[in-house]
Amino acid sequence: MTTSGKPEIDTSRPHSARMYDYYLGGKDWYPVDEKAAERVLEVCPQIRRTAETNRSFMHRATRTLASEHGVRQFVDIGTGIPTAPNLHQVAQEVAPDARIVYADHDATVLEYAHVLMRSTPEGRTAYISADVREDSILDSPRLREVIDLNEPVALSLVALLHFVPDDNKPYDIVSRMLDRLAPGSFLVLSHCTNDFDAVAWQGVKKVYDAGGTTVQFRTKEEVERFFDGLELLEPKVTVAHDWRPDEPADPTGEEADLLRSAALYAGVGRKP
Repeated sequence: MTTSGKPEIDTSRPHSARMYDYYLGGKDWYPVDEKAAERVLEVCPQIRRTAETNRSFMHRATRTLASEHGVRQFVDIGTGIPTAPNLHQVAQEVAPDARIVYADHDATVLEYAHVLMRSTPEGRTAYISADVREDSILDSPRLREVIDLNEPVALSLVALLHFVPDDNKPYDIVSRMLDRLAPGSFLVLSHCTNDFDAVAWQGVKKVYDAGGTTVQFRTKEEVERFFDGLELLEPKVTVAHDWRPDEPADPTGEEADLLRSAALYAGVGRKP
């Protein structure tokens, strides 16, 4: 595995990747992250379900692309703290020769990437320290050592773009990245929404904004815009738990409300 230079860990304010790890029951967070995460849980107890639903979607989407569409290259931006099984483990279980590049800009992620991101002998993994808003990830020499942009790539933007407000032009960022990928490439995307519980998620936004992390939750229509020009795989853009679930179900009543409370849209689109 290869990595880039090592930035310093900032423990003076909460970080979204470490808070996400806290929601998932991990250990790679600091007191400042715990404090902020507990404030989120006070206003939005379903945030743990949201985090679990998001990871489950990532696993299913990765398996689908590796097994049904023959994808062997993955670029995962905003990967967060490695929590097994991570994307490379899921992909390489299906295709041991799969190649994966992770990108994040939190030093804690890099710290654990050295330990946890281990490739199969047939495949390869790499980690780069980069911010999607800088629009330079696909130019990274380390990425180009692992990923051939002339061949199909799965671009994974899972639970990332709600941290990219409109001021940073997220639609343009995604469009430019997709323009550089070969035909047959895929966009895998999940995104938090306040469509189902505006009050709770407004409370979530206040906590993140106060900690220095701007968030912008989007409607289903706004999430669908990220897939403009792509061929959406069924069931298209939907609540994440309904995207090709391992155990299909038709919940009603309280269970349906609990699933919707995850407040996460997801989809996978193919570049023609």
